Amino acid sequence: MASHGKRYLDAAKLVEPGRVYEPLQAMSLLKETSTVKFEPTVEAHIRLGVDPRHADQMVRGTVSLPHGTGKAVRVAVFAQGDKAAEATAAGADVVGAEDLAARIEAGWLEFDVAVATPDVMGQVGRLGRILGRRGLMPNPKAGTVTFDIERAVKEVKGGRVEFKVDKGAIIHVPVGKASFEEAQLVDNLAALVDAVNRAKPSGAKGQYLRTLTVATTMGPGIRVDIPGVLAAALA
Repeated sequence: MASHGKRYLDAAKLVEPGRVYEPLQAMSLLKETSTVKFEPTVEAHIRLGVDPRHADQMVRGTVSLPHGTGKAVRVAVFAQGDKAAEATAAGADVVGAEDLAARIEAGWLEFDVAVATPDVMGQVGRLGRILGRRGLMPNPKAGTVTFDIERAVKEVKGGRVEFKVDKGAIIHVPVGKASFEEAQLVDNLAALVDAVNRAKPSGAKGQYLRTLTVATTMGPGIRVDIPGVLAAALA
């Protein structure tokens, strides 16, 4: 059984068991409970009242975080002709079609998000085994298969993130860095929770948004008041 180190245990003592914190309080406490020496990522974990085994209860979508993720996102674009030039002008890190597919088949995977135009998806499709298991396969539902390449690249670079419920009915999404101001973290969290709330599937019954927990990398979880976060989204 895994055990936590002294720094984690000391940080965990700062979090009151069973308490649900107001958004700003949670973000302030989040900074106090960071236990690592590098700049940690702030992660949000949303437990939903859905059964992902049923197609009509799958939750998936994207959201643009107002203050970004704090991470430099490397974008690979599958496009050709004018759309390839558009991708380069928009700031894509690597652009190609057949040549890019060949590089990836040879083992190159130095990018965080892949975007593709619909007309080259035939070439991208053969990369399903490689990209799919790493969560890198372009997908229309995630906005990464589109002819509006300029917009897609700029949104991804600017802080657009994808969310998808896992087998345990939980969504895990990075919402910034611990160095962000508390208000910025609340803004990003509110944008995410609002997007997930709007993505409520028709098959969901009962309470949809069950719990919301935030934590820094390797830090203890802090429960956050969901109504308070949704109110911040409307402010």
